[in-house]
Amino acid sequence: MRINNTSDSFGTAALREQSQKLPEILTDNQKKGTFYVKLKKHTNLKKCPMNIIESILQQMSGISQSQKKFMVILFSTILLVYGKVNFTNLSRYSSLSEKTYRRHFLKKFSFSEFHQCFIKKALNSERTIIAAIDCSFINKSGKKTEGKATFYNGVAGRPEEGLEISVISLVEVETHLSYSVSVQQTPWRPPTELPKSPLTTKGKKTSKKQTKKEAVKSSTPELTRVDDYAKHLKETRFILPESVRYLVADGYYCRAKFWDAVRDSNLHLISKLRSDANLNYIYTGEKNKIGAPRKYDGKVDCNKLKNLTFIKEIKPGVKLYSLVVWSVCLKCQIRLACLQEVQPNGKIKNILLFSTALDLTGEQILEYYRARFQIEFIFRDAKQFTGLSDCQSCSGQRLDFHFNASLTALNLAKYEAYNRHSSPAPFVFSMASYKRLEFNRHILYTFIEKLDLDQNLILNHPNLPSVLSYGTLAA
Repeated sequence: MRINNTSDSFGTAALREQSQKLPEILTDNQKKGTFYVKLKKHTNLKKCPMNIIESILQQMSGISQSQKKFMVILFSTILLVYGKVNFTNLSRYSSLSEKTYRRHFLKKFSFSEFHQCFIKKALNSERTIIAAIDCSFINKSGKKTEGKATFYNGVAGRPEEGLEISVISLVEVETHLSYSVSVQQTPWRPPTELPKSPLTTKGKKTSKKQTKKEAVKSSTPELTRVDDYAKHLKETRFILPESVRYLVADGYYCRAKFWDAVRDSNLHLISKLRSDANLNYIYTGEKNKIGAPRKYDGKVDCNKLKNLTFIKEIKPGVKLYSLVVWSVCLKCQIRLACLQEVQPNGKIKNILLFSTALDLTGEQILEYYRARFQIEFIFRDAKQFTGLSDCQSCSGQRLDFHFNASLTALNLAKYEAYNRHSSPAPFVFSMASYKRLEFNRHILYTFIEKLDLDQNLILNHPNLPSVLSYGTLAA
Protein backbone atom coordinates (compact mmCIF):
# COMPACT_ATOMS: atom_id res chain seq x y z
CA MET A 1 0.00 0.00 0.00
CA ARG A 2 1.27 3.43 -0.95
CA ILE A 3 0.43 6.87 0.30
CA ASN A 4 0.07 9.81 -2.03
CA ASN A 5 -2.06 12.90 -1.97
CA THR A 6 -3.82 12.76 -5.31
CA SER A 7 -7.20 11.30 -4.40
CA ASP A 8 -9.62 10.65 -1.55
CA SER A 9 -9.53 7.74 0.89
CA PHE A 10 -13.07 8.13 2.29
CA GLY A 11 -15.53 5.69 0.75
CA THR A 12 -19.26 6.24 0.54
CA ALA A 13 -19.98 2.99 2.37
CA ALA A 14 -17.83 4.05 5.32
CA LEU A 15 -19.57 7.41 5.53
CA ARG A 16 -23.01 5.77 5.45
CA GLU A 17 -21.98 3.46 8.28
CA GLN A 18 -20.71 6.43 10.28
CA SER A 19 -23.90 8.45 9.73
CA GLN A 20 -26.02 5.65 11.20
CA LYS A 21 -24.02 5.70 14.44
CA LEU A 22 -23.89 9.47 14.88
CA PRO A 23 -27.25 9.86 16.72
CA GLU A 24 -26.25 7.23 19.31
CA ILE A 25 -22.94 8.94 19.99
CA LEU A 26 -24.55 12.35 20.26
CA THR A 27 -27.12 10.95 22.70
CA ASP A 28 -24.41 9.40 24.87
CA ASN A 29 -22.42 12.60 24.90
CA GLN A 30 -25.44 14.63 26.02
CA LYS A 31 -25.27 12.76 29.32
CA LYS A 32 -21.73 14.05 29.87
CA GLY A 33 -22.60 17.74 29.64
CA THR A 34 -22.83 20.52 27.12
CA PHE A 35 -19.06 20.82 26.87
CA TYR A 36 -18.65 17.43 25.23
CA VAL A 37 -21.63 18.02 22.95
CA LYS A 38 -20.00 21.17 21.57
CA LEU A 39 -16.64 19.45 21.47
CA LYS A 40 -17.78 16.47 19.42
CA LYS A 41 -20.28 18.10 17.13
CA HIS A 42 -17.87 17.91 14.20
CA THR A 43 -16.43 14.47 14.91
CA ASN A 44 -17.65 10.95 14.39
CA LEU A 45 -17.48 7.38 15.51
CA LYS A 46 -15.18 5.36 17.66
CA LYS A 47 -12.25 5.98 15.34
CA CYS A 48 -12.37 9.77 15.57
CA PRO A 49 -9.06 11.45 16.51
CA MET A 50 -10.47 12.80 19.79
CA ASN A 51 -10.95 9.30 21.16
CA ILE A 52 -7.29 8.45 20.72
CA ILE A 53 -6.34 11.88 22.09
CA GLU A 54 -8.39 11.32 25.23
CA SER A 55 -7.01 7.81 25.73
CA ILE A 56 -3.43 9.07 25.42
CA LEU A 57 -4.01 12.04 27.70
CA GLN A 58 -5.41 9.70 30.36
CA GLN A 59 -2.11 7.81 30.32
CA MET A 60 -0.01 10.96 30.72
CA SER A 61 0.79 12.37 34.15
CA GLY A 62 1.04 15.96 35.31
CA ILE A 63 -1.74 17.32 33.07
CA SER A 64 -4.65 19.28 34.51
CA GLN A 65 -8.22 18.70 33.41
CA SER A 66 -8.39 22.12 31.78
CA GLN A 67 -5.28 21.40 29.71
CA LYS A 68 -6.71 18.05 28.59
CA LYS A 69 -9.87 19.77 27.38
CA PHE A 70 -7.80 22.43 25.62
CA MET A 71 -5.63 19.90 23.77
CA VAL A 72 -8.71 18.04 22.51
CA ILE A 73 -10.28 21.27 21.27
CA LEU A 74 -7.00 22.46 19.74
CA PHE A 75 -6.31 19.34 17.67
CA SER A 76 -9.90 18.99 16.48
CA THR A 77 -10.08 22.67 15.52
CA ILE A 78 -6.79 22.59 13.58
CA LEU A 79 -8.20 19.77 11.45
CA LEU A 80 -11.22 21.76 10.27
CA VAL A 81 -10.15 25.41 10.21
CA TYR A 82 -9.78 27.10 6.82
CA GLY A 83 -7.25 29.87 6.31
CA LYS A 84 -4.27 30.50 8.54
CA VAL A 85 -4.00 28.38 11.67
CA ASN A 86 -3.23 31.18 14.12
CA PHE A 87 -4.76 32.34 17.40
CA THR A 88 -7.27 34.66 15.75
CA ASN A 89 -8.57 32.14 13.25
CA LEU A 90 -8.69 29.26 15.77
CA SER A 91 -10.93 31.35 18.01
CA ARG A 92 -13.37 31.85 15.10
CA TYR A 93 -13.94 28.08 14.73
CA SER A 94 -14.20 27.18 18.43
CA SER A 95 -15.67 28.42 21.69
CA LEU A 96 -12.28 29.50 23.04
CA SER A 97 -11.00 33.06 22.80
CA GLU A 98 -7.76 34.21 21.22
CA LYS A 99 -6.41 35.06 24.66
CA THR A 100 -7.05 31.50 25.85
CA TYR A 101 -5.01 30.08 22.97
CA ARG A 102 -2.15 32.48 23.68
CA ARG A 103 -2.15 31.58 27.36
CA HIS A 104 -2.19 27.81 26.81
CA PHE A 105 0.60 27.99 24.23
CA LEU A 106 2.88 29.20 27.02
CA LYS A 107 2.13 26.19 29.21
CA LYS A 108 4.39 23.17 29.13
CA PHE A 109 3.12 20.01 27.48
CA SER A 110 5.10 16.80 27.05
CA PHE A 111 4.71 16.18 23.32
CA SER A 112 7.47 13.55 23.51
CA GLU A 113 5.41 11.47 25.94
CA PHE A 114 2.32 11.99 23.77
CA HIS A 115 4.17 10.76 20.66
CA GLN A 116 5.56 7.79 22.55
CA CYS A 117 2.03 6.63 23.42
CA PHE A 118 0.74 7.45 19.94
CA ILE A 119 3.40 5.37 18.17
CA LYS A 120 2.44 2.27 20.13
CA LYS A 121 -1.11 2.56 18.78
CA ALA A 122 -0.37 3.79 15.25
CA LEU A 123 2.53 1.64 14.04
CA ASN A 124 2.60 -2.11 13.48
CA SER A 125 5.66 -3.58 15.17
CA GLU A 126 5.62 -6.57 12.80
CA ARG A 127 6.47 -4.32 9.84
CA THR A 128 9.81 -2.77 8.96
CA ILE A 129 10.07 0.65 10.63
CA ILE A 130 12.86 3.12 9.89
CA ALA A 131 13.57 6.62 11.17
CA ALA A 132 14.08 9.66 8.95
CA ILE A 133 15.44 13.12 9.71
CA ASP A 134 15.29 16.32 7.69
CA CYS A 135 15.00 20.10 8.06
CA SER A 136 12.47 22.55 6.69
CA PHE A 137 12.57 26.31 6.24
CA ILE A 138 9.79 28.36 7.87
CA ASN A 139 9.00 31.84 6.58
CA LYS A 140 8.75 34.23 9.52
CA SER A 141 8.90 37.99 9.79
CA GLY A 142 9.54 40.21 12.79
CA LYS A 143 12.75 41.59 14.22
CA LYS A 144 12.03 40.15 17.68
CA THR A 145 11.25 36.60 16.53
CA GLU A 146 13.28 34.18 18.62
CA GLY A 147 15.64 32.00 16.57
CA LYS A 148 15.32 34.01 13.38
CA ALA A 149 18.45 33.75 11.27
CA THR A 150 19.63 32.98 7.75
CA PHE A 151 18.79 29.42 6.67
CA TYR A 152 18.72 27.68 3.32
CA ASN A 153 15.32 27.78 1.65
CA GLY A 154 14.97 24.84 -0.72
CA VAL A 155 11.95 26.37 -2.50
CA ALA A 156 13.79 29.56 -3.36
CA GLY A 157 17.11 27.78 -3.85
CA ARG A 158 19.05 30.29 -1.74
CA PRO A 159 19.61 31.28 1.92
CA GLU A 160 16.91 33.53 3.36
CA GLU A 161 15.95 35.00 6.72
CA GLY A 162 13.46 32.95 8.66
CA LEU A 163 13.25 29.94 10.94
CA GLU A 164 14.29 26.31 10.53
CA ILE A 165 12.92 23.19 12.17
CA SER A 166 14.48 19.75 12.41
CA VAL A 167 11.98 16.87 12.28
CA ILE A 168 12.44 13.17 13.03
CA SER A 169 9.76 10.80 11.76
CA LEU A 170 9.06 7.08 11.63
CA VAL A 171 8.18 5.36 8.35
CA GLU A 172 6.60 1.97 7.74
CA VAL A 173 8.46 0.70 4.69
CA GLU A 174 5.71 -1.64 3.50
CA THR A 175 2.82 0.85 3.74
CA HIS A 176 4.81 4.12 3.48
CA LEU A 177 2.92 5.45 6.50
CA SER A 178 4.94 8.21 8.12
CA TYR A 179 4.41 9.94 11.47
CA SER A 180 6.54 12.72 12.93
CA VAL A 181 7.76 12.02 16.46
CA SER A 182 9.90 15.05 17.29
CA VAL A 183 10.38 18.61 16.05
CA GLN A 184 13.00 21.08 17.23
CA GLN A 185 13.70 24.63 16.16
CA THR A 186 17.26 25.16 14.97
CA PRO A 187 18.80 27.76 17.33
CA TRP A 188 20.38 30.96 16.11
CA ARG A 189 24.16 31.01 16.10
CA PRO A 190 26.38 34.05 15.53
CA PRO A 191 28.24 34.05 12.21
CA THR A 192 31.81 32.85 12.35
CA GLU A 193 34.46 35.54 12.02
CA LEU A 194 36.55 35.47 8.90
CA PRO A 195 40.35 35.31 9.35
CA LYS A 196 41.96 38.72 9.34
CA SER A 197 43.89 39.71 6.25
CA PRO A 198 47.69 39.86 6.69
CA LEU A 199 47.65 43.24 4.97
CA THR A 200 45.57 44.80 7.75
CA THR A 201 47.53 43.17 10.56
CA LYS A 202 50.94 43.99 9.11
CA GLY A 203 52.92 46.42 11.26
CA LYS A 204 50.73 45.89 14.34
CA LYS A 205 52.42 44.38 17.34
CA THR A 206 50.60 41.68 19.28
CA SER A 207 51.33 40.93 22.90
CA LYS A 208 51.95 37.46 24.30
CA LYS A 209 48.58 37.51 26.10
CA GLN A 210 46.73 38.16 22.83
CA THR A 211 48.55 35.35 21.06
CA LYS A 212 47.66 32.96 23.91
CA LYS A 213 43.99 33.97 23.75
CA GLU A 214 43.90 33.46 19.99
CA ALA A 215 45.53 30.05 20.39
CA VAL A 216 42.88 29.01 22.95
CA LYS A 217 40.07 30.19 20.66
CA SER A 218 41.44 28.30 17.69
CA SER A 219 41.85 25.10 19.74
CA THR A 220 38.22 25.04 20.96
CA PRO A 221 35.89 23.54 18.33
CA GLU A 222 33.00 25.75 17.23
CA LEU A 223 29.46 24.40 17.49
CA THR A 224 27.68 24.18 14.16
CA ARG A 225 24.16 23.31 13.07
CA VAL A 226 25.28 19.72 12.53
CA ASP A 227 25.88 19.61 16.31
CA ASP A 228 22.30 20.81 16.82
CA TYR A 229 20.95 18.05 14.57
CA ALA A 230 23.08 15.46 16.38
CA LYS A 231 21.83 16.69 19.75
CA HIS A 232 18.25 16.51 18.49
CA LEU A 233 18.76 12.86 17.52
CA LYS A 234 20.23 11.93 20.90
CA GLU A 235 17.37 13.61 22.76
CA THR A 236 14.78 11.81 20.58
CA ARG A 237 16.27 8.31 20.69
CA PHE A 238 14.18 7.21 23.69
CA ILE A 239 10.97 7.88 21.73
CA LEU A 240 11.94 5.58 18.86
CA PRO A 241 10.93 1.91 19.21
CA GLU A 242 13.68 -0.58 19.95
CA SER A 243 13.01 -2.31 16.63
CA VAL A 244 14.23 0.77 14.71
CA ARG A 245 17.78 0.11 13.50
CA TYR A 246 18.23 2.53 10.59
CA LEU A 247 18.17 6.31 10.29
CA VAL A 248 17.74 7.64 6.76
CA ALA A 249 18.88 11.16 5.85
CA ASP A 250 19.87 13.11 2.77
CA GLY A 251 23.46 13.78 1.73
CA TYR A 252 23.90 16.82 4.00
CA TYR A 253 23.97 14.58 7.09
CA CYS A 254 26.89 12.51 5.81
CA ARG A 255 29.31 14.09 8.28
CA ALA A 256 31.59 12.69 10.95
CA LYS A 257 29.90 14.60 13.79
CA PHE A 258 26.44 13.38 12.87
CA TRP A 259 27.63 9.81 12.28
CA ASP A 260 29.08 9.77 15.81
CA ALA A 261 25.65 10.70 17.21
CA VAL A 262 23.96 8.01 15.09
CA ARG A 263 26.44 5.38 16.27
CA ASP A 264 26.06 6.47 19.91
CA SER A 265 22.29 6.07 19.48
CA ASN A 266 22.80 2.43 18.40
CA LEU A 267 21.58 3.11 14.86
CA HIS A 268 22.92 2.69 11.34
CA LEU A 269 23.01 5.56 8.86
CA ILE A 270 21.60 5.36 5.33
CA SER A 271 22.37 8.39 3.22
CA LYS A 272 23.75 9.69 -0.06
CA LEU A 273 27.37 10.45 -1.01
CA ARG A 274 28.78 13.30 -3.03
CA SER A 275 30.24 12.57 -6.42
CA ASP A 276 33.73 13.41 -5.07
CA ALA A 277 33.45 11.40 -1.83
CA ASN A 278 36.74 10.26 -0.29
CA LEU A 279 36.57 6.45 -0.46
CA ASN A 280 39.11 3.64 -0.61
CA TYR A 281 38.84 0.14 -2.01
CA ILE A 282 39.36 -2.57 0.61
CA TYR A 283 42.37 -4.81 -0.03
CA THR A 284 41.38 -8.49 -0.24
CA GLY A 285 44.64 -9.96 -1.57
CA GLU A 286 47.39 -11.87 0.18
CA LYS A 287 48.87 -10.35 3.33
CA ASN A 288 52.53 -9.40 3.50
CA LYS A 289 54.66 -11.45 5.83
CA ILE A 290 56.73 -8.42 6.74
CA GLY A 291 55.30 -5.14 8.03
CA ALA A 292 51.77 -4.02 8.78
CA PRO A 293 49.00 -5.73 6.82
CA ARG A 294 47.74 -3.84 3.81
CA LYS A 295 44.27 -2.32 4.29
CA TYR A 296 43.39 -0.44 1.13
CA ASP A 297 43.64 -1.11 -2.56
CA GLY A 298 43.67 2.43 -3.92
CA LYS A 299 41.36 5.43 -3.99
CA VAL A 300 37.84 5.13 -5.42
CA ASP A 301 37.02 7.19 -8.50
CA CYS A 302 33.26 7.72 -8.20
CA ASN A 303 32.98 8.24 -11.96
CA LYS A 304 34.86 5.05 -12.82
CA LEU A 305 33.94 2.38 -10.29
CA LYS A 306 35.36 -1.13 -10.48
CA ASN A 307 34.77 -4.49 -8.78
CA LEU A 308 31.02 -3.78 -8.68
CA THR A 309 28.51 -6.56 -8.05
CA PHE A 310 25.52 -6.36 -10.39
CA ILE A 311 22.16 -6.70 -8.61
CA LYS A 312 19.40 -5.92 -11.09
CA GLU A 313 18.13 -3.48 -13.68
CA ILE A 314 15.73 -0.98 -12.09
CA LYS A 315 14.39 0.23 -15.44
CA PRO A 316 15.77 0.50 -18.98
CA GLY A 317 19.05 2.38 -18.79
CA VAL A 318 19.31 2.28 -14.95
CA LYS A 319 21.21 -0.55 -13.25
CA LEU A 320 21.86 -1.22 -9.58
CA TYR A 321 25.28 -2.35 -8.30
CA SER A 322 26.70 -2.98 -4.84
CA LEU A 323 30.18 -2.65 -3.34
CA VAL A 324 31.80 -2.51 0.13
CA VAL A 325 34.38 0.29 0.53
CA TRP A 326 36.12 2.29 3.26
CA SER A 327 34.84 5.80 4.02
CA VAL A 328 37.61 8.18 5.05
CA CYS A 329 35.12 10.72 6.41
CA LEU A 330 33.10 8.29 8.55
CA LYS A 331 36.16 6.10 9.35
CA CYS A 332 34.29 2.84 8.82
CA GLN A 333 33.30 0.37 6.12
CA ILE A 334 30.12 1.15 4.20
CA ARG A 335 28.07 -0.68 1.61
CA LEU A 336 27.43 1.27 -1.56
CA ALA A 337 24.26 0.99 -3.60
CA CYS A 338 25.35 2.44 -6.92
CA LEU A 339 22.76 3.47 -9.50
CA GLN A 340 24.32 3.73 -12.94
CA GLU A 341 22.19 5.72 -15.38
CA VAL A 342 23.04 6.06 -19.07
CA GLN A 343 22.63 9.70 -20.15
CA PRO A 344 21.29 10.71 -23.61
CA ASN A 345 24.83 11.71 -24.62
CA GLY A 346 26.12 8.22 -23.82
CA LYS A 347 27.90 9.12 -20.56
CA ILE A 348 27.26 7.15 -17.38
CA LYS A 349 26.03 8.96 -14.26
CA ASN A 350 26.61 7.31 -10.88
CA ILE A 351 24.31 7.96 -7.89
CA LEU A 352 25.92 6.66 -4.69
CA LEU A 353 23.73 5.63 -1.78
CA PHE A 354 25.29 3.94 1.22
CA SER A 355 24.60 2.21 4.50
CA THR A 356 26.86 1.65 7.49
CA ALA A 357 25.07 -1.68 8.00
CA LEU A 358 26.97 -4.12 5.80
CA ASP A 359 24.27 -6.80 6.09
CA LEU A 360 21.82 -4.72 4.02
CA THR A 361 21.54 -5.46 0.32
CA GLY A 362 21.66 -2.83 -2.38
CA GLU A 363 17.93 -3.24 -3.00
CA GLN A 364 17.13 -2.62 0.67
CA ILE A 365 19.30 0.50 0.76
CA LEU A 366 17.49 1.86 -2.29
CA GLU A 367 14.06 0.98 -0.86
CA TYR A 368 14.78 2.58 2.52
CA TYR A 369 16.19 5.73 0.94
CA ARG A 370 13.11 6.07 -1.24
CA ALA A 371 10.90 5.75 1.84
CA ARG A 372 12.72 8.76 3.32
CA PHE A 373 10.79 11.01 0.93
CA GLN A 374 7.64 10.52 3.05
CA ILE A 375 8.99 13.16 5.42
CA GLU A 376 8.72 15.66 2.57
CA PHE A 377 4.99 14.92 2.39
CA ILE A 378 4.78 15.70 6.11
CA PHE A 379 6.33 19.13 5.53
CA ARG A 380 4.02 19.82 2.60
CA ASP A 381 0.79 18.78 4.31
CA ALA A 382 1.69 20.54 7.56
CA LYS A 383 2.43 23.82 5.79
CA GLN A 384 -0.63 23.70 3.55
CA PHE A 385 -3.29 22.31 5.92
CA THR A 386 -2.25 22.38 9.60
CA GLY A 387 -0.56 25.78 9.68
CA LEU A 388 3.05 24.83 10.35
CA SER A 389 4.27 28.29 9.30
CA ASP A 390 1.28 30.32 10.62
CA CYS A 391 2.29 30.90 14.25
CA GLN A 392 1.10 34.31 15.47
CA SER A 393 3.87 34.85 18.02
CA CYS A 394 7.56 35.72 18.36
CA SER A 395 8.08 33.77 21.58
CA GLY A 396 10.26 30.70 21.31
CA GLN A 397 8.04 28.72 23.69
CA ARG A 398 4.90 29.48 21.70
CA LEU A 399 6.69 28.69 18.44
CA ASP A 400 7.78 25.30 19.79
CA PHE A 401 4.24 24.54 20.97
CA HIS A 402 2.82 25.57 17.60
CA PHE A 403 5.22 23.41 15.57
CA ASN A 404 4.46 20.37 17.73
CA ALA A 405 0.70 20.95 17.64
CA SER A 406 0.68 21.31 13.85
CA LEU A 407 2.60 18.08 13.22
CA THR A 408 0.66 16.17 15.89
CA ALA A 409 -2.66 17.17 14.30
CA LEU A 410 -1.40 15.84 10.98
CA ASN A 411 -0.47 12.54 12.65
CA LEU A 412 -3.96 12.21 14.10
CA ALA A 413 -5.60 12.89 10.74
CA LYS A 414 -3.47 10.31 8.98
CA TYR A 415 -4.09 7.75 11.71
CA GLU A 416 -7.86 8.20 11.53
CA ALA A 417 -7.90 8.05 7.73
CA TYR A 418 -5.87 4.83 7.74
CA ASN A 419 -8.16 3.17 10.31
CA ARG A 420 -11.23 4.34 8.42
CA HIS A 421 -9.99 2.73 5.21
CA SER A 422 -11.72 -0.64 4.75
CA SER A 423 -11.78 -1.28 0.98
CA PRO A 424 -9.36 -3.76 -0.62
CA ALA A 425 -7.93 -0.96 -2.78
CA PRO A 426 -4.56 0.51 -1.73
CA PHE A 427 -4.78 3.18 0.95
CA VAL A 428 -4.52 6.70 -0.44
CA PHE A 429 -4.29 9.67 1.91
CA SER A 430 -5.49 13.13 0.97
CA MET A 431 -5.21 15.79 3.64
CA ALA A 432 -7.28 18.16 1.49
CA SER A 433 -10.19 15.69 1.43
CA TYR A 434 -9.85 14.92 5.13
CA LYS A 435 -10.02 18.58 6.10
CA ARG A 436 -12.97 19.20 3.79
CA LEU A 437 -14.80 16.26 5.36
CA GLU A 438 -14.18 17.54 8.88
CA PHE A 439 -15.31 21.04 7.94
CA ASN A 440 -18.50 19.72 6.32
CA ARG A 441 -19.27 17.70 9.42
CA HIS A 442 -18.61 20.73 11.63
CA ILE A 443 -20.86 23.04 9.60
CA LEU A 444 -23.61 20.39 9.49
CA TYR A 445 -23.75 20.12 13.29
CA THR A 446 -23.59 23.90 13.54
CA PHE A 447 -26.74 24.15 11.40
CA ILE A 448 -28.48 21.49 13.49
CA GLU A 449 -27.61 23.26 16.74
CA LYS A 450 -28.24 26.87 15.67
CA LEU A 451 -31.40 26.29 13.60
CA ASP A 452 -33.02 23.72 15.93
CA LEU A 453 -33.27 21.11 13.19
CA ASP A 454 -34.32 17.49 13.68
CA GLN A 455 -30.98 15.72 14.03
CA ASN A 456 -32.48 12.22 13.64
CA LEU A 457 -34.05 13.16 10.34
CA ILE A 458 -30.82 14.66 8.99
CA LEU A 459 -28.35 12.09 10.31
CA ASN A 460 -30.42 9.16 9.03
CA HIS A 461 -31.01 10.66 5.60
CA PRO A 462 -29.65 8.47 2.75
CA ASN A 463 -27.97 11.48 1.11
CA LEU A 464 -25.91 12.32 4.21
CA PRO A 465 -22.69 10.69 2.89
CA SER A 466 -22.81 12.76 -0.28
CA VAL A 467 -23.32 15.93 1.79
CA LEU A 468 -20.40 15.15 4.08
CA SER A 469 -18.12 14.32 1.17
CA TYR A 470 -19.10 17.46 -0.76
CA GLY A 471 -15.97 19.07 -2.21
CA THR A 472 -13.63 16.15 -1.50
CA LEU A 473 -11.37 14.75 -4.18
CA ALA A 474 -12.86 11.91 -6.24
CA ALA A 475 -11.37 8.49 -5.59
